[in-house]
Amino acid sequence: MPARPTIAVTRWIPDEAVKVLAEAGEVKLSDADRPLTPEELREFVAGASAVVAMLHDRIDGPVAEAAGPGLKVVANVAVGYDNVDVAALAARGVTVTNTPGVLTGATADLAFGLLLAVTRRLGEGERLVRARTPWSFHLGFLLGSGLQGKTLGIVGLGQIGRAVARRAAAFGLRTVYSGRSPKPDFDGEFVSFDELLRRSDFVSLHCPLTPETRHLIDARALRAMKPGAYLVNTTRGPVVDESALADALEAGEIAGAALDVFEAEPDVEPRLLGREDVVLTPHLGSATVETRTAMAVLAARNVTSVLAGDEPLTEVRP
Repeated sequence: MPARPTIAVTRWIPDEAVKVLAEAGEVKLSDADRPLTPEELREFVAGASAVVAMLHDRIDGPVAEAAGPGLKVVANVAVGYDNVDVAALAARGVTVTNTPGVLTGATADLAFGLLLAVTRRLGEGERLVRARTPWSFHLGFLLGSGLQGKTLGIVGLGQIGRAVARRAAAFGLRTVYSGRSPKPDFDGEFVSFDELLRRSDFVSLHCPLTPETRHLIDARALRAMKPGAYLVNTTRGPVVDESALADALEAGEIAGAALDVFEAEPDVEPRLLGREDVVLTPHLGSATVETRTAMAVLAARNVTSVLAGDEPLTEVRP
């Protein structure tokens, strides 16, 4: 009997996904409850036919070389794939897949939750109550910013951006958006990035991380925003220059920010940590039981399809 292919899974995934993988090969699960170091990762994938990777794993040419000539597929359990050198893997004949679609609703929910949290000062209020700080209701107490009749600017109108726009409509917000091109099937106004910054009361980021979008929100962009505007980031941390954001908040150039992702996760710009006008969450965009399970199962099905000689369900092309 020929040996079954080895499927290396770099970190815990739900049992439902492990069962799918086990139909196609021998599943090798990392027992480290943390990201593997580059050296550990190369050692872990040695001899693997498939790798199920997390967004914190840098999968590049040296990793593919360490896996060996039998590597056929890398399934990234994320929509974004900036952690994978797709071109380097394609040059070796390795298929790369991601998990689009299944996390759209959960991430849009969180983006809107962050917007509500920062504009209505929910974090401040909860910390005040938990600290048992004396308080009493009055008309000027912890006043925030309402949403109705204001403008939400969406940077990157993909599936998640569209889902955020649908939620925004229910809250009475107008939507403008920027991106590579206008979307004729979307009932919103397409504007330039600079115009979006000037007009929006709230800016929500949903663009992929590329060389062009790294530090898209920099000191210049922050100065272009309204002094009363809020920034929300649920896409990738390096889209925002966190040091420039801290400078802008200290200078009163914008009203606040809500971040679920960070430039150097899990580290955060220290000047943001103590600010009451900033809401910070630990990369929870897709963090529901249903969504994370669906992501892992989709990644597993991509692996089984490729190992069976079939087309992957959600391939990433160079």
